[in-house]
Amino acid sequence: MEKILVLHGPNLNLLGKREPEIYGRTTLADINAMIVARAKEAGIEADFLQSNHEGVLVDALQEATEKGYAFVILNAAAFTHYSIAIRDAIAAISVPVIEVHLSNIHRREEFRHHSVISPVVMGQIAGFGADSYMAALEVVIRRLAEAKA
Repeated sequence: MEKILVLHGPNLNLLGKREPEIYGRTTLADINAMIVARAKEAGIEADFLQSNHEGVLVDALQEATEKGYAFVILNAAAFTHYSIAIRDAIAAISVPVIEVHLSNIHRREEFRHHSVISPVVMGQIAGFGADSYMAALEVVIRRLAEAKA
């Protein structure tokens, strides 16, 4: 069974309570449950990690290959805009990473418009709330099916 890793960055543990006008009322547990259900249908195992600490996310990225993950879905949250450490960790691994954001970062404050990780990820999906994660998962499912064909 293929495995994927879903990484959630800082403050995403507050989803459902934090700025619901921007991030909605869906909780992180809700998002994870949606991913598990769809991944299971596709025969994929999903593991999750949320951290408010940059180094924990870097460690998880660095360990992705040895742990056998086929893909990483990453919402780096605020780290998207300034974490060269996360950018370099993504560039250093062979596991493809898909960048996701709940909100459309390009319609928000100027400092959120730039992603330092975008140049080293497979692609970016933003602005669709929890569906951003689900769209990334559908890409993963399709890519894994194509690799088996």
